[in-house]
Amino acid sequence: MKTEALIMLIGAQGVVIAFMSYFFYKVLTTPPKPEPDSYLDNDDVVR
Repeated sequence: MKTEALIMLIGAQGVVIAFMSYFFYKVLTTPPKPEPDSYLDNDDVVR
């Protein structure tokens, strides 16, 4: 394999691993959104 091809292969894999690591970290560290307490809180209609 030529040197240029090896550099491109390692670079592409590095970019994919970097993006994957970033988004995996974001998924693990993002706090969950608060859920409403009851079913009535889910309605947009005011009674």
